[in-house]
Order: sequence, then structure tokens, then C-alpha cells
Amino acid sequence: MRTRIGIRLILGAALVTATVIGGMAYAILRSQTAQLMAERTRSADQLSETIKSAAHFDMLENRRENLHRQIRDVGALKKEGIRKVRVFNKEGKIMFSSTSEEIGTTLDPQGEACYACHAKGRPLERLEIQARARVFQATDGTRVLGVINPIPNEASCSTADCHAHGAKQSLLGVLDVNVSLAEVDEEIAHTRKVIVTSSILAILAVSIMMWWLNHRLVELPVAALVEGTRRVSEGDLGMSIPFIGRHELGELAKAFNEMIHHLAETQRQLAQADKLASVGRLAAGLAHEINNPLTGVLSYASLLRKRMEHDPPACEDLDVIVRETVRCRGIIRGLLDFARPTAPARKPMDLDEVVRRSVSVVMTQLSLNHVVLSLDLAADLPTVEADANQIQQVVVNLLLNAADAIGTEGGSIRATTRRGPSSSIELLVEDSGRGIPPEDLPRIFEPFFTTKGNHGTGLGLAVSWGIVEAHGGSLEVQSEPGHGTRFTLRLSTGAESEGGSPSPVATPT
Repeated sequence: MRTRIGIRLILGAALVTATVIGGMAYAILRSQTAQLMAERTRSADQLSETIKSAAHFDMLENRRENLHRQIRDVGALKKEGIRKVRVFNKEGKIMFSSTSEEIGTTLDPQGEACYACHAKGRPLERLEIQARARVFQATDGTRVLGVINPIPNEASCSTADCHAHGAKQSLLGVLDVNVSLAEVDEEIAHTRKVIVTSSILAILAVSIMMWWLNHRLVELPVAALVEGTRRVSEGDLGMSIPFIGRHELGELAKAFNEMIHHLAETQRQLAQADKLASVGRLAAGLAHEINNPLTGVLSYASLLRKRMEHDPPACEDLDVIVRETVRCRGIIRGLLDFARPTAPARKPMDLDEVVRRSVSVVMTQLSLNHVVLSLDLAADLPTVEADANQIQQVVVNLLLNAADAIGTEGGSIRATTRRGPSSSIELLVEDSGRGIPPEDLPRIFEPFFTTKGNHGTGLGLAVSWGIVEAHGGSLEVQSEPGHGTRFTLRLSTGAESEGGSPSPVATPT
């Protein structure tokens, strides 16, 4: 059976509280009982001393009738709690008593009234007050406190006219006073009732306080977290847990809300990515279908251009058609390359040779734009397992982008090959162009993002990054406006390049 943690906390706190309060109550009750008994014993001892002092002269002058009367009168004081007063000699014979029936009887030396003095086999003359006190149960069931008070043989006693006792006799008798403990027992019972009631109320109060604190600080926050988790598991990412306090559970609720926010954002991004993927598949299909009619338009426009060379105005219009058709076909080809990239055909490749072939492709365009290209190719580069055609496509794209960044006013491009870190080789393409603004750097590898305006499709770097990623390499860019741009292509020289998924890195210099 499952027990809630709050109930366990309350039961544990109640048990600890009951143990502590119970121990304190027991100690207080025991201390108060001992104190009441000590006070009652002192009071009974003082009473016995008073009776002994009052009867001194009657005993000294041997006035037995007066002594009988005094003892009977004191024993009749029931309101004071006195139950019995008696005097017996050292042999245990009762000489005087407030109960006339027991006068002349002899007590047992091992009885409750005589045992304290005869415990060691002979009568003791002096005892402490606690040793002279005893508690026993009367025939009516009530408890009785008895205090014995030895009556010593003084000089005045042995020289008195009665000469009842000799000078060598040290103990004449014992005065025994019995006092009822009914009032003490009632007070102890009342105190016990008050302490037990107070303890129970204290335990209940602590339990109620613990329940309230547990309900407010534990149950409500945990219930909110459980409900939030349940709703999230059902797909509700729009909910949030309300503020539940400045404590650990409150921090947990805050972290939970942040997690839900991130999950919702991730879900939106995934949905958007799924939409983009669907659009990409649709665009790839459309591009494939559009490519065929564009080829026909280009063929017929080129044919008409040859037939109408005698009509310059018509030739100019046909040149526009041919140019724009070629441009559209390039956009579609780039879109197809991005949407449906082909797996690289890996073969041992010489990066320097790929760079030379790429330069031969773009050299004419660079010359028209007055761009000076310099090569710094390392002679001892190892070969890499890569698709030379795809890597050449990346290098051509980097050189053309550098030329576009320089513009028609002229500038310089430097292509450098070298060994890179961790068994890799690198190609650096640096230009003296206008650079890339910092806010555009993180987006230059996104599809259809371009800084060339109407002169670019925004697919070149995206396709290049996809090719480099398929080869397990990396493509990094560093740029600062007005100080040119540097692209770094890095490829692993392992026998089999690792097909990882490196991210493009774009940082300002």
C-alpha cells in the first residue's frame, strides 16, 4: 500500500514530539511528586516535633492522663490529615495512642513502623528524616505517610522525680505520626491529568502545524508538478506551473517551466523543419519538372538567335532570354544539388591538383574583374579520400564568391594549402573584398541567404557546406567589414574519412 510522503513526515514528527514531550512530562511529574512527598514528610516531621515538645513536661512529670488526652486530641484533628498518633517504647509496646484499642499491644520489630530502626538487628538512635518516613496503604485503600521520631533519654528525664528510666538508657521510646496522603494523591492525579492533557494538545498542535506546513510547502507544489508533468506527457506544452514559493520546490517549478518553454520552442522548430523539408521535397520535384521546359526554351532561343543575326534589336531580346534562362537553370541545378545531394565517390585525391583545376575554370572571369590570384601550394601534402569533383565544386564556389566580394574595381585573392591540426589538410581562400557584416556571418551557410542581392541565389555556400559535411570535414569563415574574408576548408587525411556532422563556423577576425 502506497503511503504519501506528507503522512510519513507528519507521523514521524508526531512520534518525535510525543517522545520528547512524554519524556519531559514524565520527568516533570516525577519531580513534582518527589517535591510534594518531601514537603509532606517535612510537615509531618514538624508536627511530630511539635507533639513531642508539647508532651515533654507531661512525660517529665509522669502525668499520663494529660499525655493520653493530648495524643487523643491531636489524633482527632482529621481536617489536618492526621490519622493516628502513638508512642511506643523500644520493645515495641504501644504506651500511648489516639486509637485506644491498640494501647498495650506490641508491634512486630520487622513491621512497617519498626523496620527502619531495627534493620541492622539493633535499635538505631538517630535516623535521617527520609529514613524515618514510610508510606503504606491503609485498610480503606488510601496511602498513609508515617514518620517516627525517637524520644531520647535526656538528663532531665533520668533525674526526674519519677525515676522511670536510668541514666544509662539512651532511648526512652518512639513517637509515630501517621498522616493521610489523600490530598497529595489528588494533587498528583490532577497534575498528571493536566500534564497528559497538555502533552496531547501539544502533540495535536504540532501535528496540525506540520500538516498545514506539509500541505502548503510540499503537497500543493508536488501536486502542481505532478499535474504539470501529466499535462506535458499528454502533449500540452503551453502550460506553466504557477509561482509556488521561494524554496527548492519553487526553483524546481521554475526550472520545469523553462524546460517546457524550451520543449515548446524545440517542437516549433521541428515542425518548421518538417515544413521546410516538405517544401524542399516539393521544390525539388518542381525544379526537376521545370528544368526540362527551360532546356527547351534555351535551345529554341539559341536557335532563333542564330537565325536572326541580321536583326540586332531581336538579337538583344533573345540574348536576354538566353541569359535569364541560363540563370534560371543554374538556380534549379543548385536547388537540386542542395535538396538531393549525392554521396561522394571517395578516391585518393591531391588537393593541390584540385585547386589548379578549379583555378583554370575561373581564371577567365577573374581576369575580367581585374582580380589577381596568387597560389601558395604546399608540395608535401598527403592525399585524402574524397570526391575530387565535389571538392572542386566547393573550391570553384569559394573563388567565385571571393571575386564577387571584390567587385569590378579589382583586388587580390590568395589560395593556400597546408597541413592542418589532427592529421588534416587545409585550403585557405583569402580575398581583399568588402568583408561580411558581423550580423550576417551566422547565416551565410543558410539556404537562399545571400549578400549579393539579385546577383546570387544563396545556395552556393549551403551546397558547399553540405559537400564538406558529407566528407567529414569542416568549413570555417572569418571576416571583418572592409578587411576581406577568409574561408578555411579542412579535410581529414585518414584512410577512411569519418562521416561526422561538423557545424560551419563563422567568426569575425
